[in-house]
Amino acid sequence: MKHLLILISFLLLSSFLTSCEKKNGLGTETYEDGSSYVGVFKDGVRNGQGTSTYTDGSKYVGEHKDGKPNGQGTHTFPDGIKYVGEHKDGKPNGQGTSTYPDGSKYEGGWKNGEMNGQGTFTTPNGKMYEGEWKDGKPWNGTFFKNGNITGKYVNGKKIIL
Repeated sequence: MKHLLILISFLLLSSFLTSCEKKNGLGTETYEDGSSYVGVFKDGVRNGQGTSTYTDGSKYVGEHKDGKPNGQGTHTFPDGIKYVGEHKDGKPNGQGTSTYPDGSKYEGGWKNGEMNGQGTFTTPNGKMYEGEWKDGKPWNGTFFKNGNITGKYVNGKKIIL
């Protein structure tokens, strides 16, 4: 009987200690909000390559750091928008390409989730903006339609030609 109590105590303690360990390496986690992650963990946090699936229907496949998308990855959204490129702290940051359901496409710089720096925005009907973006808006650049210049942005102000 004494041995049985010792064995049960040992098993309960082992189970408790195992449940307290933080994940390291490949693993899967489903969170209270219904989102999930399959990939590399470090000290119980998403760090490395993996796939995050969110409750809003969006999905991120790529590098993670400190639990957030960081580095190269692809983020798809339920509305059909797809971003492929660099991320920092969970947002597009650096160089990347965003494609939209209507066939429009932006290729260029991003900062804190907004178009920023040099970039090109094209539409399926032949319109294009090429130049500088600031805080998600055209700043200094040129508009084209079927290869012809139709307007410019100078310091955030649109000039029609």
